[in-house]
Amino acid sequence: MAVISYKCPNCDGELVFSPATQNFKCEYCMSTFSREELEAMKQDLAAEEPEAAGGQTGEQAKEQQSEYDGVQEEAVAYTCPSCGARIVTDGTTAATFCYYCHNPVVLSGRLSGEYLPDKVIPFAIDKKEATQKFLDYVHSKKFIPRAFFRKQQIEKLSGVYFPYWVYACTMDGTMDAQGTNIRVWRSGETEYTETKYYQVEREGTVELHDLTKNALKEANQKLAEGVLPYDLTKMEEFHMGYLSGFQAQRRDVDQEDLAQDVSQEVKEYGRQLLRDTISGYSGVTVNSHNLKMLKESWSYVLLPVWTLTYKARNGKFYYYSMNGQTGKVYGELPVDYKKVGIVGGIVALIVLILFLIGGLLI
Repeated sequence: MAVISYKCPNCDGELVFSPATQNFKCEYCMSTFSREELEAMKQDLAAEEPEAAGGQTGEQAKEQQSEYDGVQEEAVAYTCPSCGARIVTDGTTAATFCYYCHNPVVLSGRLSGEYLPDKVIPFAIDKKEATQKFLDYVHSKKFIPRAFFRKQQIEKLSGVYFPYWVYACTMDGTMDAQGTNIRVWRSGETEYTETKYYQVEREGTVELHDLTKNALKEANQKLAEGVLPYDLTKMEEFHMGYLSGFQAQRRDVDQEDLAQDVSQEVKEYGRQLLRDTISGYSGVTVNSHNLKMLKESWSYVLLPVWTLTYKARNGKFYYYSMNGQTGKVYGELPVDYKKVGIVGGIVALIVLILFLIGGLLI
């Protein structure tokens, strides 16, 4: 089964994407290459292959080039036999453990066609920075088990691309409403109330962009949603090279699964936008509204997350995740109840001593 591997032209070592430089780095000779240089190397390699084969016809060369390009557009899918998580990575990534339950993963297939992402936001935070941010976050919390941030645990901090659907649409909207203005005044002992009614109409074009929806059904859904939002203006055209040195999760939610809920959500949001244009009245009652969909689009994107899981003694999993672009942190941290008990006991002892001293002084 073919896999993708980006090799350093200087030493034949593995190339991985570097968030710090936004280039590709060789971990052996420390050479760096841009995405454009990788593309050029791919084309040169494809051009050399026919000659190495002893001279091919033009059709054979095209066929081989097509096959080579096809391989470049495929990722390898692994399925964890323990928890069933599906992990996507390219051939340069060592998927030695499942980042959910830490069990070994096995090869199960490839991703291509409809599962090929449209866009990607490359990691902007590298592992060294992510590790330091994790330690700063943990040390700012109390009663965290030491096992949660021991060296062996921290080494399992994984850079993972999570899948999302990004939705945009344009709608024509109309709204009929009734506005009221109420005036109250007194004359002598008599109070007067005047109510004026106004017919209000609104119409316009509503455009919504960058509505981001998680594309996972698994329990890791919390990780994917907790780190939102991202700056989607930084999205790049998808390229397999960005996965080099990282893992990626395959989506298991189709856009058809989200279409109905998203349609209701954007129409409600559009109704609210039209309603917000009505002002200057004491009260407003919406009689009717209509939103007609003119255009909509869906993009399948991969967004970067640093994630770490911890299995407590009671078998419960705790999750830590950090937005690989902005550094936003989300997670449910474990609690060391032994530490809580010790601190509680010390506080109770201090209170008892103070109480006894106070009693003696009285």
